[in-house]
Amino acid sequence: MAVYQFDGTMTGLLSCVFRAFEFKEFSVQLTAGQLPQSGLFDEFVEVPSNEEHGQRVWQGLKQKLSAQALRNFYYSFLSEQDEAFQHCFNFAVYVFQSQRLVDQDYGHADVLGISQWAKQVGREKHRMEAFVRFKKCLDGLYLSLISPDFNVLPLIERHFCRRYQDQQWLIYDEKRKYGIYYDLKDVHQIQMNAYEVDTNLQLGHSQAFSVQLDDDELLYDQLWKDYFRSVNIEARKNMRLHVQYVPKRYWRYMNEKSL
Repeated sequence: MAVYQFDGTMTGLLSCVFRAFEFKEFSVQLTAGQLPQSGLFDEFVEVPSNEEHGQRVWQGLKQKLSAQALRNFYYSFLSEQDEAFQHCFNFAVYVFQSQRLVDQDYGHADVLGISQWAKQVGREKHRMEAFVRFKKCLDGLYLSLISPDFNVLPLIERHFCRRYQDQQWLIYDEKRKYGIYYDLKDVHQIQMNAYEVDTNLQLGHSQAFSVQLDDDELLYDQLWKDYFRSVNIEARKNMRLHVQYVPKRYWRYMNEKSL
């Protein structure tokens, strides 16, 4: 079996599909990380990202897939999991080798696989859109530090551009070390050291969020906490149900959780 190692990018994954058809290698194991434990007859190939090859494969998928199936393919890729990458690769090979529409052939393991991964990534996208909280910094920038399970920044960009058109904001993914910055006109991808911004990260406080805030933000922050405390009914508190809808890993973004 051939083992393809690529750089973890979409272009890299599509380049693997291109190579598979170029060399008629369809029994392939894909990895974006360390090489897996080898078999006796495994052939290891490092596949470089090739923009031209990637575009040819992508355009071919667009011609043979529905918009929903193409979305599932992209969402699955954003999971950044080797299992999902493998499903994407196998699915692409299946699509190009088939003479019929295979979008809803859920009896096929890879069609079902990318559908399931897409649902997980989509769920994380909606949670980030719901639970992201901005804090106004001294320079007027609205900042949010997040650490989602999957790489959903490309998916939530449009939502926040529509919702906060009149504010300069930055949503930074601490885990992947990049962010999206909106300057009132365009969105830019940036990199920075989140540990220099959020001092609580240096102390290992996973449920805290500490930046130099604008004076008005401090007031609004306290007003929201007071409001949340006043409407909360202790006698009807159901922590198990609460955690089901608002998992603890999102609490560090929410003002009311630092009462």
